[in-house]
Amino acid sequence: MSDTERVALAFSGGLDTTVCVPLLEEEYGYDEVIGVTVDVGQPEAEFAEAEETAEALDLDHYVVDAKAEFAELCFDAVRANASYQGYPLGTALARPVIATAILEVAKEHGCTGLAHGSTGKGNDQLRFEAVWRDSDLEVIAPVRELGLTRQFEQEYAEERDLPIEGGDEGKYSIDTNLWSRSIEGSELEEPSYVPPEDIYEWTTAPTAETLEIQVGFEDGYPVSLDGDEMEPVALIEELNDLAGGYGVGRSDIMEDRMLGLKVRENYEHPAATTLLNAHAALEDLVLTKEERAFKKRVDHEWSEKGYQGLVNAPLVRALEGFIAETQTRVTGSVTIRFEGGQARPVGRSSPYAVYSAEAASFNTEDITGSIEQSDATGVAKYHGFQERLANRVIGQHNE
Repeated sequence: MSDTERVALAFSGGLDTTVCVPLLEEEYGYDEVIGVTVDVGQPEAEFAEAEETAEALDLDHYVVDAKAEFAELCFDAVRANASYQGYPLGTALARPVIATAILEVAKEHGCTGLAHGSTGKGNDQLRFEAVWRDSDLEVIAPVRELGLTRQFEQEYAEERDLPIEGGDEGKYSIDTNLWSRSIEGSELEEPSYVPPEDIYEWTTAPTAETLEIQVGFEDGYPVSLDGDEMEPVALIEELNDLAGGYGVGRSDIMEDRMLGLKVRENYEHPAATTLLNAHAALEDLVLTKEERAFKKRVDHEWSEKGYQGLVNAPLVRALEGFIAETQTRVTGSVTIRFEGGQARPVGRSSPYAVYSAEAASFNTEDITGSIEQSDATGVAKYHGFQERLANRVIGQHNE
């Protein structure tokens, strides 16, 4: 280990990171540990817990507000229609924001070590370290490197009278930020187990009630709700409350992690679902068929890198060059109806619409300009010609 004796720990005040504090001193030889908590939209109670635990540990504790940076990244994800195996990216996008903020604090306070409490089974270890390993600071993962189990951590905490309530943080492992709330663990690990309603906090069970709202976009970015312009953080928070009240944004999926493990995950993401659905509907109106088809491939690649926590990769910058060009026309508004737990686009408008009601209508005789319906006859004769010819040849050969 280097001569410097200070390490910055990604600190939540929960069991894992609380246990990491003495372990970093006893097992890794650090004389001083500083805790860093990064605000990406967690509940206030989590900050209170972290502050209280840090004080009991006599731990220097720093809180960094990164909500604005995180919200901007979430809106970049909207422009890329980003989702992974059917759900909006939340935890994945938050991790590089958190890791970057912790790295900055570590450098400010002369640390030569960075530590997290992730296990060796999940994705977060990779997302944190993808950022940290671009620095010259030592990266430490006590839970992973020492092969700790939750039972060991609980016993270790009790033996040293660490400031946790027996290591019991509730039945489930929950991660919350502006964009999503994930719930996993306990009975939820069994794929056949039907989750109780009480696992949800952001969403209520859908009812027959409906509501229509209008989402405004400029250059692919969400900018307003019902005509009222809003900053990203406020817009997301408003939509989480509004859409969540209609049961919008629940996912229960079998997720394939980066290390190959398949896990059962439950998510809530009302604002993300609403904005992604609205954005996709507006793109459908303004982009050409070829742009829409090609962008699906671009969006998929962006989403994969986003899931991996590699949002600063050269590939992502290249993908965003294409995305940015298409988004210059994704300006307008979309009417969304909250209905039956869905956020359904029911109307859209844009000055860049690649659409002519007169041309598409069944009530007009011609298409547009000098194009007449009868002009399609020649196209119809050619359409499928090669397939018909091939089937004829195959039939003759078989005879």
